Amino acid sequence: MREYVGPHEVRTLHDMIELSLGIDPELFLGVEGESCEERAARLDAARDIMAEDPELFDQLFRLAMRAPGAVRRLRPLAPTARRLAAKTAVAA
Repeated sequence: MREYVGPHEVRTLHDMIELSLGIDPELFLGVEGESCEERAARLDAARDIMAEDPELFDQLFRLAMRAPGAVRRLRPLAPTARRLAAKTAVAA
């Protein structure tokens, strides 16, 4: 099944986010090989955008959940405290 946002065909989750919200996901996710200065500038811009549109995160999350297979692709950014505590208890 093909999906479209306006006249543009959506082929990836990246396409869906960029076409639906008008924001390149790399603004929030970063790009491989960026310098510390580039990362700082990118995150400053992302914070400014989020401050201007506080509902953007909710829109992005709902969009990602509608994408086929999005739940399988989600991974935690960092270990949760519970998992860290479990690993520590097992190691002790």
